[in-house]
Amino acid sequence: MTIAPVQRSTSLGSSAWTDARLILALEEVVEKELDRHLKVAKEWMPHEFVPWSRGRDFPGLLEGEAWEPGDSKVTPLGRVSLVVNLLTEDNLPSYHHEIATMFGREGAWGTWVHRWTAEEGRHGIAIRDYLLTTRAVDPDELERARMSHMSEGFTSDNAHSMLQSVAYVAFQELATRISHRNTGHYAGCPLADQLLAKIANDENLHMVFYRNLLKAALEIAPDQAMRAVADVVTDFRMPGHGIPGFERAAAQIALGGVYNLRIHHDDVLQPVLRHLKVMEIGGLGPEGLRAQEELGVFLDGLDAQATKFDERLAARQARVAARRQ
Repeated sequence: MTIAPVQRSTSLGSSAWTDARLILALEEVVEKELDRHLKVAKEWMPHEFVPWSRGRDFPGLLEGEAWEPGDSKVTPLGRVSLVVNLLTEDNLPSYHHEIATMFGREGAWGTWVHRWTAEEGRHGIAIRDYLLTTRAVDPDELERARMSHMSEGFTSDNAHSMLQSVAYVAFQELATRISHRNTGHYAGCPLADQLLAKIANDENLHMVFYRNLLKAALEIAPDQAMRAVADVVTDFRMPGHGIPGFERAAAQIALGGVYNLRIHHDDVLQPVLRHLKVMEIGGLGPEGLRAQEELGVFLDGLDAQATKFDERLAARQARVAARRQ
């Protein structure tokens, strides 16, 4: 149920829009977006994307064959990116705890929290089954990495703010979609590409849900929402940043073209910001205007950094190509 009449923060006063009031005010939007999501989401079965007939026993209880890097045709870049994506998905219990604590388990919010969790759950199931069945990764190292990562848990950078939480997932879901989709392209396996395309489609639908929710928040509390967007964009981190060896893996993923500064700027930040027309919103108060200006300055700087990265990457690729001649 919404609070009527819905008022903009410029007239209500930004301090009046507490997390609790915003959650109540956005309940109808959540219900509408949930109904839309359920109509367009397509059922799919993770087991249908796993080539079970290729599976072989591993050493241990079943005395199978030891894993070797040559067991799979998945590319080295695909292997690294698939593992990062899987370990990120593995922390779902922590993510569920974060959003259930923030948004609650009742009403439309609660229904969405559980539906989102159920859909996300099949991503980790499908990727792990694919990787182990095709022997694309060392199973022992994968399990050790999972234990290490999940033992650390996950604490959101945005848990202190409902608006920042919504803003973060609007961008993060699109970032995850891009990461999965590009990983499929570079994996070197048509089946992996199909699986990750299916997962990416789920992530895209999740992005649309949160993006539309953020749009409603910008209409209700523009100054606070603008500040949330600016804070999230300028301090964005992927949820898998705590994975063991993440920095090295992220560098490989960036150099390989799966996910880097240019992709982050052009394919993640800009599409969401353009859809929401964030830089065109008028009628903001002093805080909203400051946040909007900070966002513009940051985006210009990020674009410049991405250009430098592109130039260094092109030079590196030219050197590699020259050595191969």
